[in-house]
Amino acid sequence: MSRTLVAGLLLPAGLVEGVVFGLWPLTAWNLAELVRSSPPGVGLVWTPSLVAPLALAAVLAFPLLGPLLHFLLFVGVGAGLVGPLAAGSGLGWWTAAGCIAVAGIGLGLTVETVRRLVVRISATEAQESTP
Repeated sequence: MSRTLVAGLLLPAGLVEGVVFGLWPLTAWNLAELVRSSPPGVGLVWTPSLVAPLALAAVLAFPLLGPLLHFLLFVGVGAGLVGPLAAGSGLGWWTAAGCIAVAGIGLGLTVETVRRLVVRISATEAQESTP
């Protein structure tokens, strides 16, 4: 693959990772509303202390940094989201941690599925274009 094509694929992949990290708290909040039987609370309040780790994780989670860094970011940022989710939703700490984990794993599996699909399609197109 040419360098231009690789760079053209990495930039959108990094943007997708950033979007996924941004959707994580919202997905976890929706799961918390499903788990909780009482009327909804005020929701997550977006403060700089909540947004900064998500933004940092989105920047650092560039696709080439490897699975270990992705896992460490997942655990670190997820641990930081548990407290605000538990306080905003009225759930216990462990239940909020479960919602964060399920949301993160679900979003991660979705991204991995799309990645594998793109690789499979790209490989098929590459085989068809070679004589």
